[in-house]
Amino acid sequence: MPTPTPPPCTTLGPQCRELQVQLRIATLSGEGGSADHEATWLLGHTERISFGALGRRGQDLLVDAVLHVRCRHLKPGPGPGEARCASLGHTGSMPPPTRGRAQPRQIDQERFRVVAGHQVTDLELRPPPRSLPVVDDPLDGINPCSIAPCATADHRRGSACCRDLQIEIMCSREDHTLEALVRSRLSPYLCKVSRESGDALEAEMISACGYLDQDGLNCTLHGRLRPDGRPAKPDLCTEWPDDGKGLHPGCIFYSPPLKGGGSRQ
Repeated sequence: MPTPTPPPCTTLGPQCRELQVQLRIATLSGEGGSADHEATWLLGHTERISFGALGRRGQDLLVDAVLHVRCRHLKPGPGPGEARCASLGHTGSMPPPTRGRAQPRQIDQERFRVVAGHQVTDLELRPPPRSLPVVDDPLDGINPCSIAPCATADHRRGSACCRDLQIEIMCSREDHTLEALVRSRLSPYLCKVSRESGDALEAEMISACGYLDQDGLNCTLHGRLRPDGRPAKPDLCTEWPDDGKGLHPGCIFYSPPLKGGGSRQ
């Protein structure tokens, strides 16, 4: 695989620490409400992404965002507080890390910040009649994610599917600067960049979901309902892929394939 072209930067700057981009949430079609759930899911991953305004372009639902992942070429300089670009040779003061403003997703005990009608909205979400685990419970009251050995690529264990996500970055084939900046991010926090269409790049990010509780294991949306009766939790958080496809190998619901084909039951 060829080495990605370094970005055409002329100096150290904010691009060494973060990228301002536009993300595609969903392509709107029909009258279904899945876009609100997909947007709630994406905008929940606040650990390394600051989300801005939602908008539409044609049939695409988009959101402005800042990706807080540094460039892999950013290295410490020879002196205190100094930095250098290992690819282009620029030197200067070390750009400070960024994380953006606080983006709470649970406002209080009953109010949550979700997307409704393609807008970020604070809703009172009815609690479940009893405490529920993250997924359907086959373990007699134990949250399966608390004992699963799944881990994200940074080797952090637990609730990997709530910290790992796929994003679509709006970037045309002609925007060589943005594409080079995206491809220069530090792996594994932003990695596996590919171009599947002429207007966007796909990538994988590690950015924990803000709907996780303080222990980082349980989803605070689980079992709650929107005022219209729909589940508050996005569908893709509870609809598992067939035969374990798409699940982390350490997930307790993952069924590794048997030799010679098929999968374990």
